[in-house]
Amino acid sequence: MIDSSALKIRTGGPEDVPAILSLLDGAVAWLAAQGRTGQWGDQPFSTTPARVEHIEQYGREPFLIRLAVDAEGRTVGSCVLSEDRGKYIPAVAERELYVRNLVTDRTRRGSGIGAALIADAVEEARRRGIGLLRVDCYGGADRKLVAQYRALGFTETETFEVEQPNGVWPGQVLAIRL
Repeated sequence: MIDSSALKIRTGGPEDVPAILSLLDGAVAWLAAQGRTGQWGDQPFSTTPARVEHIEQYGREPFLIRLAVDAEGRTVGSCVLSEDRGKYIPAVAERELYVRNLVTDRTRRGSGIGAALIADAVEEARRRGIGLLRVDCYGGADRKLVAQYRALGFTETETFEVEQPNGVWPGQVLAIRL
């Protein structure tokens, strides 16, 4: 376990895309080792050109990359924020800040990295004068990810589905009202 007070949260950019891809690759491997491939499958993000391009887009406007960096300078978490919710998510009738991607180093699971990044996202929403922070996540199988977001202060709102070549991907939207 790391001391989350030793984390530094900083703004990232295009040069940080390889670190984000590495975190995502680690998360995919961790999930696959548990037989939980419904969320992101079993192939590393960095080996799929469409996924790489998707993450590279986060290095450009209108996205804000926030990175958690440990005392040794290693990137141990990433949170991508935007006022644009994405195409699959139901709209709301107010301005919002949306967590487009959140990933942490799975070897440091339970160390408060995700909580620190969400606290930072809440502060960014407040700084912008926004009263709603939302996120979506994989809502299938055991719903462990939904439970993790609830533990971080989010409340479940609507569900959605995305048709994919290997079947329907079930999503859950969650929100924190500020």
